[in-house]
Amino acid sequence: MNRILSIIPQARDGVDGPWADSVRLDHDLRNRRRMVYTTQGGRGILLDMPRAVHLRDGDGLALDSGELVRVEAAPEPLIEITAPDMPLLLRLAWHLGNRHLPTQLLGDRMRIRHDHVIAEMIEGLGGRCEHVLAPFDPEGGAYEGVGHGRHHHDGGDHDRHEHAHG
Repeated sequence: MNRILSIIPQARDGVDGPWADSVRLDHDLRNRRRMVYTTQGGRGILLDMPRAVHLRDGDGLALDSGELVRVEAAPEPLIEITAPDMPLLLRLAWHLGNRHLPTQLLGDRMRIRHDHVIAEMIEGLGGRCEHVLAPFDPEGGAYEGVGHGRHHHDGGDHDRHEHAHG
């Protein structure tokens, strides 16, 4: 089994090296410290980093064999949120952030993981929800990349943290 030595952000075929294979991963599998992945070609590759990493679509995984494996974001069930105007979309974004929900910002729309309770809230506030199957690449947290780790709530613990919500 080959080991992943480094991650090349937004690697380019032919510039950073030729693609030897690819690995298709959903959002959760792209956020790991240690994991064995199976490539599209059926090979096992080991990710073993000192801290959790966030792999993005298009990143390259440099293997100990000298090969380069491309990361592909796998489609997953999401809710795409739109609003009739930007002020409402911003208000909806505030509500999602207030709930610490991973959210992908796409200009005139947002994507979140499928959650029927949140979809009802969004629609109740005047937004529109459409179920889509697409890659999910939410915004990183405010402390991503500065050694604080990811902030994550397990289901139902939204009321057990120290800062105030307005």
